[in-house]
Amino acid sequence: MSFLEKGNVVAVSIGRRKGEKKTNIRECRLVADKGLENDAHAGNWHRQVSLLAMESIVRIKDKGIDVQPGDFAENITTKGLKLWDMPIGALLKVGQKAILEVTQIGKACHDRCAIYHQVGDCVMPREGIFARVIKGGMIKPGDAIKRLNSMDEFF
Repeated sequence: MSFLEKGNVVAVSIGRRKGEKKTNIRECRLVADKGLENDAHAGNWHRQVSLLAMESIVRIKDKGIDVQPGDFAENITTKGLKLWDMPIGALLKVGQKAILEVTQIGKACHDRCAIYHQVGDCVMPREGIFARVIKGGMIKPGDAIKRLNSMDEFF
């Protein structure tokens, strides 16, 4: 099996309400065509799951702000994978079974989040990505996350 890129899951986070920091959890189920179980953003739409690289969070930390995984309201924090370079339609295998399809890169920042007001910048609108769940499965910190060349590689 040939992969273009790979990394690891640093944190898995869920939130009960939209627009708030998410809480890190030990593991969670990705549900096909829905998102992360018990997360406010889960549903039948194109932004079921959000991902942000730890490398992006570190850039904000370097500005003197104490931020952690989940603080940007991302569901999955990764390390070693260049999320900001992913094209729409890219496939990501997370853990043993789950498959995500990238549906959006970045997002409009309408109401300037608390992080933006503290440091004058927020990386989620530029470097965060969104995906829909093609195939569900359990995920947890430490799991591998890999970009697939095609769905054929998964089977």
